[in-house]
Amino acid sequence: MHAEQIVKRPILLTEKAARLREDSNQYIFEVAEAANKIQIKSAIEQLFSVKVTSVNTLIQRGKFRRMGRGYGKLHNWKKAIVTLAAGAKIAFFEEKTEATE
Repeated sequence: MHAEQIVKRPILLTEKAARLREDSNQYIFEVAEAANKIQIKSAIEQLFSVKVTSVNTLIQRGKFRRMGRGYGKLHNWKKAIVTLAAGAKIAFFEEKTEATE
């Protein structure tokens, strides 16, 4: 698998993701279910040019939702919590340093 196939998307807009990013330099990604921790580590290092110290993974189970009159189940997906080395940072959005008036 290529790095672009392993890392699907970053998860940025949750309170837990923001807290982990600020407090312990950890980032959360949705990754391919077949990927292991070693593949995820090398993909993040290759895509973002940062040093990864550890990777924790978990399977998010799909929720049951109403679909019309019946119920359906959303897909399961894999989440990776990536810890970066001290001083390393991933900038997903351009952050403004000065306030424009």
